[in-house]
Amino acid sequence: MADTQNIFLPGGFKQFRILKSKYIIAEKSVLVIGSGSEKIALKMAEAGAACVSFIVNDYESLMSARFVLSKQVSISVKMMDYDNTDFSDDEFDLVYAQASISSTNRNKIIKEIERILKPGGSLCTGEITAREKDYPTFVEDIFESSDVSPLLHESCENYFVERKFEIMYSEDLSSSLKNFYETAKQSLKDVINELSEKEKSYYKKLLNKISHESNAYLKLGADRYIGFKMIILKKSE
Repeated sequence: MADTQNIFLPGGFKQFRILKSKYIIAEKSVLVIGSGSEKIALKMAEAGAACVSFIVNDYESLMSARFVLSKQVSISVKMMDYDNTDFSDDEFDLVYAQASISSTNRNKIIKEIERILKPGGSLCTGEITAREKDYPTFVEDIFESSDVSPLLHESCENYFVERKFEIMYSEDLSSSLKNFYETAKQSLKDVINELSEKEKSYYKKLLNKISHESNAYLKLGADRYIGFKMIILKKSE
């Protein structure tokens, strides 16, 4: 549907590129979490991961993922609740989440990720953050409509340290949000005309969400209040 260098996620491919520069993906068992992350799963496979699993938590996203990854037999695509997966204890070397676990259910999700990560395994997460403790109603509406419970930007690493993760690397990617929303907004205009009715149905939820958030970010000043930070963490051994 869109150019392979585009991805409809905050941080674009930057989060993955940074991870790849600091972590050896080859021969690792990898889990990618979150709708819209199909191309990240592809990148993991291309980087030589031993196996790649990809999970989403709703049927519409499952259909979308299977549509995009229909020819990728090496990637397992399933629908699961992120806080209650079917995976075994200590199954994965790496869990990757990009703007997909910043939810109101984060505590349970992190507990589940810790369960399925091998001792010493890594979590690479991109977190939607609140740049200020207090923010206006329209920003709160954006968070609520996306089921986001943002961590405070300046101290979000503390959340994971309190849960016995070791911080391996952290980087502020908030500056990428403006480009993300600008590119996403233009891509929406370009791609809508190219999509079949079937594809429009698959991507309807994602497209509507991007359209609403991009307008709020670019026109209403949400950039002052919404941030994005990537963190690479290590589970205690």
